[in-house]
Amino acid sequence: MTSVFFALSILTACLKLVSPKSLANLVFPEGTKHDFVVKRITYKSDDDDYDTFHSEANSTYLLQHAEATRFNLFTGFQTPAEREDSFKVNETVNVHCGFYSDNGGFKISEEDKRYMRTCKVVVSTCAFGGGDDLYQPIGMANSSFDRVCYTAFWDEVTLSTQEAEGKVIGDNGMIGRWRIVVVKSLPFVDQRLNGKIPKMLTHRLFPEARYSIWVDSKYQFRRDPIAVLEALLWRTNSTFAISEHGARSNIYDEGKAIVQKHKATPEEVEVQLTQYHQDGMPGVKRLYGLKALAEASIIVRELTPAPNHFMCAWFNEVVRFTSRDQLSFPYVLWRMNMPGMSMFPVCSRRDLVNSLGHTRKVKPLTQTKPESSAS
Repeated sequence: MTSVFFALSILTACLKLVSPKSLANLVFPEGTKHDFVVKRITYKSDDDDYDTFHSEANSTYLLQHAEATRFNLFTGFQTPAEREDSFKVNETVNVHCGFYSDNGGFKISEEDKRYMRTCKVVVSTCAFGGGDDLYQPIGMANSSFDRVCYTAFWDEVTLSTQEAEGKVIGDNGMIGRWRIVVVKSLPFVDQRLNGKIPKMLTHRLFPEARYSIWVDSKYQFRRDPIAVLEALLWRTNSTFAISEHGARSNIYDEGKAIVQKHKATPEEVEVQLTQYHQDGMPGVKRLYGLKALAEASIIVRELTPAPNHFMCAWFNEVVRFTSRDQLSFPYVLWRMNMPGMSMFPVCSRRDLVNSLGHTRKVKPLTQTKPESSAS
């Protein structure tokens, strides 16, 4: 793998934002100064492999493969060899990154797609299965109103749950500051995995956007998004910022904690960590100058080829193994050595949000899953 300089941008104090007066005159930078290797990223789709995958024999194989894994027509069927290739950093990369087939699910209305194409800076969250209420963002400066889209992804269960409580989407598609995008035909039975789609694949959902801030649904975002971009990306010349993990630093210790807290089964964690150990993943506390373990409830990033490549690889790992994304993050970080990566301390994360917790237990998905092979 080509060696690249890894930008270390850990803030030494809690989040320091520019003043509202300075914010009003803030101009988006032309770009970062990193000499990125990845110049162009393309995504594998059903059409790319039509001749290979649509023979009767291969259709049978794919169906059997889908039954044994969580790969499906939304993700595509990433092979072990393709997984290895996906970590290679080249000028042009072609990777699985969701939305593999029109029959794969995660359906969004054309009206919502048109709206999403207008967004240049997006703050996004999601609540699938009726689990969480929608917390209105606060703290945005007047100068940012026309520059930021707040988008919340719901499924039909959440929609009906919220409507029953009197929270109805307006004729403009909004509830308060949030544009509500109702997704149909979710591709996974595991609702945690469905939630990784808007969390990790923002660049696929907002093709014209330049920056994104992901906020888990248990939080109320309370800072100006443009000021956050300035503090966590532009000021540090970064393209990706994520919070340090507050409790642990080692991937293998995190695996033990996940099992102890019953957030994944011992068997699936063992499969994942055994694979990582075989691949040579070290059990270190720091990688390329950064803390090895992240707390991924807030992700701030530029939607350019290198960070998009990183997110595709990360998404495929949570599909292949467990849905606990903090377990796969250090592995992808280790494999890809992406430039422009930064981390911020826990106190900065607390400055960004009010933690209001999960409202109710998520209802399991009961709708019919998308078919595992094309008809």
